[in-house]
Amino acid sequence: MTSTQPILVQPPIARRQETVTTIHGQRLTDDYGWLREKTNPEVIAFLEQENAFTAAVMKATADLQASLYAEMISHIKEDDVSVPFRDGDYFYYTRTEQGAQYPIYCRKHGSLEASEEVILDMNQMATGFLALGAFTVSDDGNLLAYSTDTTGFRQYTLHIKDLKTGEVLSDSAERVGSVVWAAGNQTLFYSVEDEATKRQYQLFRHIVGQPQVEDVLVYEESDERFNVGAGRTRDDKYLILESASHTTSEEQFLRADDPEGRWVLIEPRRDNIEYYADHRDGLWYLRVNDTARTFRLVTAPVATPGRAHWRELMAHREDVMLEDLDIFQSFAVVVERANGLPQMRVMSWDKEGAFAADSRQIAFPEPTYSAHPHVNREFVTDKFRYGYQSLVSPTSVYEYDVQTSQSTLLKELEVPGGFDRSRYRSERVFATAPDGTLIPISLVYRRDKKGEGTNPLYVYGYGSYGYSLPVGFNSNRLSLLDRGFVLAYAHIRGGGDMGKPWHDAGRLMQKMNTFTDFIAVTEYLAAHGYGDPRRVAMEGGSAGGLLMGAVANMRPDLYRAVLSHVPFVDVMNTMLDPTLPLTIAEYEEWGDPNQAEAFAYMLQYSPYDNLGRKDYPAMLVKTSLHDSQVMYWEPAKYVAKLRRLKTDSNLLLLETNMSAGHGGASGRYDYLKEIALDYAFLIQELDAGGSLSSVAG
Repeated sequence: MTSTQPILVQPPIARRQETVTTIHGQRLTDDYGWLREKTNPEVIAFLEQENAFTAAVMKATADLQASLYAEMISHIKEDDVSVPFRDGDYFYYTRTEQGAQYPIYCRKHGSLEASEEVILDMNQMATGFLALGAFTVSDDGNLLAYSTDTTGFRQYTLHIKDLKTGEVLSDSAERVGSVVWAAGNQTLFYSVEDEATKRQYQLFRHIVGQPQVEDVLVYEESDERFNVGAGRTRDDKYLILESASHTTSEEQFLRADDPEGRWVLIEPRRDNIEYYADHRDGLWYLRVNDTARTFRLVTAPVATPGRAHWRELMAHREDVMLEDLDIFQSFAVVVERANGLPQMRVMSWDKEGAFAADSRQIAFPEPTYSAHPHVNREFVTDKFRYGYQSLVSPTSVYEYDVQTSQSTLLKELEVPGGFDRSRYRSERVFATAPDGTLIPISLVYRRDKKGEGTNPLYVYGYGSYGYSLPVGFNSNRLSLLDRGFVLAYAHIRGGGDMGKPWHDAGRLMQKMNTFTDFIAVTEYLAAHGYGDPRRVAMEGGSAGGLLMGAVANMRPDLYRAVLSHVPFVDVMNTMLDPTLPLTIAEYEEWGDPNQAEAFAYMLQYSPYDNLGRKDYPAMLVKTSLHDSQVMYWEPAKYVAKLRRLKTDSNLLLLETNMSAGHGGASGRYDYLKEIALDYAFLIQELDAGGSLSSVAG
């Protein structure tokens, strides 16, 4: 008789090798620092053993994963094309083909009825991992500058393609970030990163056809907090060189038709002051936070751009974040965030370059949504394109007519497979944090499957860098919604959902607010019947993985399962190592642990350093060997230590993608397989009572 009992599989146990660091009179003990040795065969063997263990445990969900993958494919229009946009004499767009992993970049000359020209077919370029970085065409449309990453380490190589002949030229550069063409079609500027720290710190000028050794270094940023990047004003008249940290910025400009000219500084940097410039008719328009964190708008003449000559165009408002300004010849679009929601106002110019009295707000119909400017390359136009989506409304592109104040839908993402948005509902509610602050929550669920306190509940969070958590549509989520999951997105402090002050309230010495906000959100949802308190999962990635680790230490009892992607969990060891990518620049986000007060505060929440002998939820922790932002060893060390300390029998899985980076697989089909594994884990743990845990001995 065949046994119906699962075959027990055992997780790998990492060896311990204690190292001790003493700082500020405190000892940091690390038993798994040896996992940093990327070229050590023992390290690779350990990661592969963890992968084998994960595969063995998750084999029980093979049929479920296959079903999930098929469902997700069924909701994707595999042959699709983006909305074409005009730039110069061409209309540009991307399209996808059934069975092809990557997009195809195309254009048509003069009109949409013209014959198609394929610029780049990434499917023909890819031999493994492939990511596209820069993509910019010269003014005459003849040369394409683009960059590619073939490892996942986010280290890009610059290429130039002659679009008349199809030839990829010999011009090349390594570790490239931003790329921008000057006028004249022969000169471009590109930034380069430091090889060790991956900080973009140099800007070079290159003339097409000349050897790279002849490229001219035009700027080098010496402050290790700052990265450089280059761009161009929408009217194409000026190049902009930006130096920016997380909290401070300054910009220089150069006439686009004088690439060998002198760069002119707009205003010298001042700590904790950011400004961002665009140009129209001899005036700089500057979005600046010198009088308040929420930004105001000022103008300055090109000839005298410094602060002494600034004239206020729009004063700051404490309760409204001025997020962006899109400038056109005859109008501007002011992008704001009020009460956590994006808003867009269309403004006309008066004869002095100030705003006329009229102000038209673009209306959005749902209680929680995302909206943003779309591709708008033309400066002289009376049309403005924007994107809109929500948790139940597919991604859409609209065109707003400034003359009629009407929006026209150009394209809504087609969702095949029987999707009917009326079956789903989104809500926006607020939880109360321990200090009384109201925390917004965006929710979505299927109407006919929503019970009172009976649904599996999924809570997602990020809460760092001032990043506003997008409330967007994702057809993959239908596989969870149709199984009765209630999905919640927590707009916690540390993000930018309520503007810069919201970020400030969840960074540095107030970082704990991020974690307690997330806990308050979970408690609110469970208490108000949005889900079964015994079946709650949480997910986050990168800095959101820090959130997962901190919350799992603080309140493991609230969650049945944790899905943690490329998690930043080894806070102290990473932030004490200035040779690692990002460390010094991120002192402005987390704090500098070389300072005793910051060290003590960060040590309170560092997930790796606060693991204890107690019960933890079931966890699936995912990383990539070539991650350049959160090194693979952080989650590897975290899992190794947690295996030794945790006192429960719940599942603990580590999966390492051995051929990708921070974003996981680059091909769209490969990525869906990764999502199918995640969803199978969540469904099994929340919907089937966690029976996978019985497979692991």
